Amino acid sequence: MEKIWQEFYAKGVPFSIDFDEVTLPEALKRTAKKLPDRDALIFQGNNITFRELNELVCQFASALKELGVQKGDRVSIILPNLIQTVVAVYGTMTAGATAAMHNPRAGELNLAHQLNDAGSRILVCLDLLVPKMVAARKRTQVQKILSCHIRDYLPLASKMLFSLVKREMHLDTPREQDVFEFKELLESGKTKFQGPPVSLDDTAFILYTSATTGPSKGVVLSQRNMSVNLQQARSWFPAFEDGKETVVGCLPFFHVFGITCALNIGIFYGFTDVLVPLPEPKNILEAMSSGKASFIPALPTLYNAVANESAFQKYNFKSLKGCFSGGAPLPASTIRTFENLTGTAICEGYGLTETSPVTHVNPHGGITKPGSIGLPLPGTDAKIVDVDDPHKEITSPDVPGELCIQGPQVMQGYLNLPEVTGAAFLHGWFHTGDIVTRDRHGYFFVVDRRNDIIGSGDLKVYPRHVEEVLFAHPKVEEAAVIAIRSSGSAEAVKGVVVPKKGERPTEKEIIEFCARRLSPHQVPQEIQFQERLPRTPIGKVQRGELKRLHLIKKSKVPKQ
Repeated sequence: MEKIWQEFYAKGVPFSIDFDEVTLPEALKRTAKKLPDRDALIFQGNNITFRELNELVCQFASALKELGVQKGDRVSIILPNLIQTVVAVYGTMTAGATAAMHNPRAGELNLAHQLNDAGSRILVCLDLLVPKMVAARKRTQVQKILSCHIRDYLPLASKMLFSLVKREMHLDTPREQDVFEFKELLESGKTKFQGPPVSLDDTAFILYTSATTGPSKGVVLSQRNMSVNLQQARSWFPAFEDGKETVVGCLPFFHVFGITCALNIGIFYGFTDVLVPLPEPKNILEAMSSGKASFIPALPTLYNAVANESAFQKYNFKSLKGCFSGGAPLPASTIRTFENLTGTAICEGYGLTETSPVTHVNPHGGITKPGSIGLPLPGTDAKIVDVDDPHKEITSPDVPGELCIQGPQVMQGYLNLPEVTGAAFLHGWFHTGDIVTRDRHGYFFVVDRRNDIIGSGDLKVYPRHVEEVLFAHPKVEEAAVIAIRSSGSAEAVKGVVVPKKGERPTEKEIIEFCARRLSPHQVPQEIQFQERLPRTPIGKVQRGELKRLHLIKKSKVPKQ
């Protein structure tokens, strides 16, 4: 199909890219040589230049070699966004190994599954997790554990205060066999290190899916996947200047969105990265303002929370050039609120762990459409196929179907799951499982996940459409929609609503509001009010958990 969407690219965005054939470790060396004295990382007032970062990375790679790490090995990393995280990620790749990233808040069983799946023998983790990981060694292949402390890279005054008032947030490293202090091990390494050759076809990362529908899967992403995708993302913001931007690193680096759009893009193009280990609204606002941020990639939940923060007005956002949202649907009301407060547009986009992640974004400096995920990036092809017949392509505008992707950023496959990998591809196209439409200009709109569609008789209800109506209610802060059993095999709509602070809407009020704006089969039959919605670590609403809670509640209702 003709790429009609290219007509709506913003000025300066190329239709195609002559990709720079450089790996991520090479990119760091290149930036350190070109911009040695520019700040690479800022963490709680401690500034690390690109020269210093490159030396730390070499030290860590050298230390890994002494620990027996060889080319192709996997090193697991379980950390929030710290200086040690960046050093561990790039040091691992510099040593020729693969960085397996894990969520520090994942449950013990899920972490054990991931560590066994990755087959990592070296583990880098936060000190608070060390006792648990020492115990878990018996159930995994992990042999050596490197303990990291938040206090290690704090300025002296902050370090003293941290030790006095936040004792519960750090632990001393236990005296266990093969448990090492990260910083001590780092200091034993060499600041100049020549590791094995790293090629674009080597695996850069193993990243785990959020396990919303079953055990988490390890997504295998090559150096090429990651390198080209950050170049695609960078091309979308032609107003940015290499070596002059500052990005807020509030997205977790264990997630692909944070790795590409906050970490790797900074390393590749000389952006300063202000690290936010605990992404709470005030911390993000402080990082945005004090760091004079020009670029913020973040989740919709973060934009929503930040926009509703009472202290918002006291911060300065004059340096902002662009904001990028992804990972979950971005409500139109959040876009309007944030843009009115800052004067900066949020470009909503789309991506998956399996696509490194970015495939679509609304044009920065071009026409943006609320509710749309935008246009495919340069070098990316997209098509829509019939939900029931994946061989049948849908070319008519505004007809829903499954989104399929082709491009150099698409994963190598799922780790240790050849059959699942094969099922995800058909004739070279990756099938995303997301239901989308495309308008006549080539803008794509996510309707919903294929598994979340509600069957109301012969009609389909897409939860996101109903959620947008719920979000429009003046008393609603957040909302999610799930299917509940109606009669026979039919399903009905249930809305789960988080009211705005100080508001007390009624179920009748919400349902009547929806009835005036939706077709009868789309109107929720029930509304449940909650203080918060269950979410994955990256902010996606866990509809499966809401369905489970609904069934539990229903089972406790006495029969008449």
